[in-house]
Amino acid sequence: MEIKLKDDEILFIIGDSGIVGVSKMANCDMLFIETAENEEIVLYPEDDDIIAVSAFGKGEKYEKGIRSLTYVTRDMKSPILILPKENNASKRLTMVLSIGDTVRFDCSITPGTHPEQDILCSCDSLSGLVINKTPNGVNLSKDNVEYKIEKF
Repeated sequence: MEIKLKDDEILFIIGDSGIVGVSKMANCDMLFIETAENEEIVLYPEDDDIIAVSAFGKGEKYEKGIRSLTYVTRDMKSPILILPKENNASKRLTMVLSIGDTVRFDCSITPGTHPEQDILCSCDSLSGLVINKTPNGVNLSKDNVEYKIEKF
């Protein structure tokens, strides 16, 4: 299912116990990923790449959090931090993010521990969903998802 999405909009995909926010990267020339192995990876996102933020809860509080994390990453160019798999903080994360041309959602991975930017932890009901960028928005691999689009 293709969904049109402008640079100043955010798409909220609503699951049973979580929500995902998706925006275009738009005018972000470079981002850094800091890994648990003290490695620094440089990302050069294209304007039509997507930033997806997965939250482990629903409602206005989580939508505000998604907007905030998107803003801090995309507009303020804050580094993306990757935790070691055995780090206890991953159990306490309320949101995680991924950036790229494709994002796959999986409920069986440890949140915040994957430097690969094509996979993201999600709630059970959104697991298996794949989002691909398109020139005018995004394409969702599933047709039966609840969503809404708002101004960013």
